[in-house]
Amino acid sequence: MSFSGGNRALIVSVSSFYPDVGLSPRPGAARDTQRLHRALHSRGFSTRIINDPDAEEIHEAFKSESERAVDGCFVGVISSHGEEGLVFGADGGPVQLSKIYSYFGGPKMSGKNKLFLIQACRGHLLDDGVEIETDSAGCEDSGLSECASVPPNTVVMYATAPGYSAYMNRVGSIFLQTFCKLLDDGGAELEVIRLLTRISHHIAHHFSARGGELQGKKEMPCIVSRLTTEFYPFIDCGKNRSFRLSATELLDQPYTTHKNSII
Repeated sequence: MSFSGGNRALIVSVSSFYPDVGLSPRPGAARDTQRLHRALHSRGFSTRIINDPDAEEIHEAFKSESERAVDGCFVGVISSHGEEGLVFGADGGPVQLSKIYSYFGGPKMSGKNKLFLIQACRGHLLDDGVEIETDSAGCEDSGLSECASVPPNTVVMYATAPGYSAYMNRVGSIFLQTFCKLLDDGGAELEVIRLLTRISHHIAHHFSARGGELQGKKEMPCIVSRLTTEFYPFIDCGKNRSFRLSATELLDQPYTTHKNSII
């Protein structure tokens, strides 16, 4: 399936892995993909979905997208198991995120705005919700090469901070479901950094994991931006809709939790 012109999106979702690679299924990934497709398609994005690709197929898919012109902007979503700096294909093969980002520095995409959403663990630490002070860039020494690979006019949002686990339950991931929820609740009219910051606030203040050793654990998304201008990737969706919620109304809505797992 191919698309041209306008805004374009690629969703890569791995929910099932080859039997011999030792990676558990991710039953909520299909729910995320369905809701993301609705959210993006309804806002004018030509959306391509690839389910359960191996590592090489993930590389090929993003390289192919990077070599095609886009009139508007590009949104790339990757959902899988992961470690710091990489995600896994269905075959268990590692996909270096720095390599994926570097594809989009070429001539077809260099002047276009790009948004990447990464739903994957970045380590095995569990977040107790302790507040810390940090630089706005959010890049630690171990991730400098990955950050440096992010091309200009690009913003990346990770489900969690470096070294930490990300959560998913049977109805989807906390990160991607919150992204879609806030788009539907009026966030589509926001400049992208304001939208992503609002998502971080909502997850940090309204989500706590449930079940066993995960009880009460938190998740804190992380943003890396190389934008040089304001970027409104979803603004057109507001033309035929009358919602305009205030920041307080958006942030104070409770998040219904289910028993969670690390995905």
